[in-house]
Amino acid sequence: MGIATTNETERVLARYRIIEGVTPRFETHNSVPNGGVLFLLPALLSQGLMTIKDTHKIKEGYYKLESIILTLAFMILCRIKNPEQLKQCAPGEMGKLIGLDRIPAIKCLRSKMAELFDNKTTCTLNQKLALEWNKKTDDNLFLYTDGHVKIYNGSAALLTKKYVSRQKLCLSATADFWLNDAQGLPLMVWTGELSEKLQYMIEHVMIPQLLSSGIIKKHDPTNQIPVCTLIFDREAYEPAFFIRLWEQYRIAIISYRKNVKDKWDEGAFTEMGVVDNGQNKKTMLLCEKPIELNGFKFREIRRLTTREHQTALVTTHPTLPTHIVAPALFNRWLQENYFKYMLADFSLDHLVQYGVESIDLDKKIVNPDYRSISHKIKKEKEKLQRLKAKLLNNIKLNTTTELEEFRAGLEAEAKLVAQIEAKQTTVNELMEKRKEIPDKITLAQLPEEKRFTKLKTESAYFMSTLKMICYRAETAIANLLHGVYGRYEDEKRMVIKNIISTPIDLIPDIKNKTLTVKLHSLNTPKVNELVSQICKVLNETETIYPDTELRLIYKSAVC
Repeated sequence: MGIATTNETERVLARYRIIEGVTPRFETHNSVPNGGVLFLLPALLSQGLMTIKDTHKIKEGYYKLESIILTLAFMILCRIKNPEQLKQCAPGEMGKLIGLDRIPAIKCLRSKMAELFDNKTTCTLNQKLALEWNKKTDDNLFLYTDGHVKIYNGSAALLTKKYVSRQKLCLSATADFWLNDAQGLPLMVWTGELSEKLQYMIEHVMIPQLLSSGIIKKHDPTNQIPVCTLIFDREAYEPAFFIRLWEQYRIAIISYRKNVKDKWDEGAFTEMGVVDNGQNKKTMLLCEKPIELNGFKFREIRRLTTREHQTALVTTHPTLPTHIVAPALFNRWLQENYFKYMLADFSLDHLVQYGVESIDLDKKIVNPDYRSISHKIKKEKEKLQRLKAKLLNNIKLNTTTELEEFRAGLEAEAKLVAQIEAKQTTVNELMEKRKEIPDKITLAQLPEEKRFTKLKTESAYFMSTLKMICYRAETAIANLLHGVYGRYEDEKRMVIKNIISTPIDLIPDIKNKTLTVKLHSLNTPKVNELVSQICKVLNETETIYPDTELRLIYKSAVC
């Protein structure tokens, strides 16, 4: 039955379906490794961890759904990347944290995860969570959106190539598109199937789901107040797209302006007080002017930096003050910082489940033959331009009065002219040939061995949603230290990670229905004092451990 197994009778009964699921039973234990993760349990529950029970079901054997959910959440918070890494952990010690003799074996946990993924209801779960996380529906609802590329190093799936900015290469990859709130906390995520761009995802995927989930409401054509404000970088820049968002959905945008060549008079800039992402007050030199793009009136705002550089941004929000629009866009780095942290600590790019899925054969893609001949045309035009430049240079240099040298120069120029004419003929032939090739085709028109596939998306979707819950829970506890560390996010999160990895003593009191979690001493008296303050806040929540009647009581080493 495995190492640390003590409930043999109940396991046998569960094996033959005589009982379904074992209720957690806690016993007194000392120095339970990584027990500090229980300090995040109230935050996990407040962020909707057990909402998973409403949308996902499994066949409960010895382990109930609550135990599987808690096991996965604790794994994420303890920085355990996958079930296989549980081999490095004592199963009995981690089992004490979920009130059982041991955590599920790797094979068992993998099968339970597969059952969760087979529900295909993560989209509903994500929408329910996002609605609870973001109940704000006024005109100051800021939503940050951006894409994140996940590199694929396997060979089972045939994926499209994407540009990976952090490696400056085009590689096989998938793209996740994230939606974060004004504080940079994650709300929703979607995975592209082929080569979808951010603009397409916003208009055809994000907005329909935001409307169906109730995060934003259908707009009133007579109302000029936006239902929300989307903030993104230059990737989705297109004035016609901005106009559609405003006229069809009453969604305002804030984005950088592209192709800015003029400079405004520096005397027009005014010093304004703003609030940055750390809630610190600072000043910026800002200037606003109306601008017309595609026949639509936009607001253009520029920031003048100390290096006399002017950063231009545009917005369709009609009433938002200038000193709020500018920092709202610059605070977009909250989302970038979220990606960086999730990559380093929560294994955001880790492959959850092996296997591939087919894509709708009616989906259109760029014709590989069209792309190939376009690439050839580009290269031939580059060669043509080099020949023309060389000819012009020879003409300028051929100013000698010596007859023989002048004649030799003319012969060289004649050869270049012939080469240019031949190259121009090649370009024209390729362009005529390209006209006969359709620029887009369906997947069904591709040879079977060249058809694109996709990785199993439901498993990645579910685990990304669970990681969102864990990140938000960790952030909630870290925010309790704001008065001590202020804007120093790294310091706050380091304290939380130290708490998670610290051993605890578990002391259940069945009579009084309590479960005391006593954290061992940390590295400094200051941190121990902070933990003591965190305990006071957590005890006020009066959290009940899931599937039990035990109220959690938190204590620190200095209590």
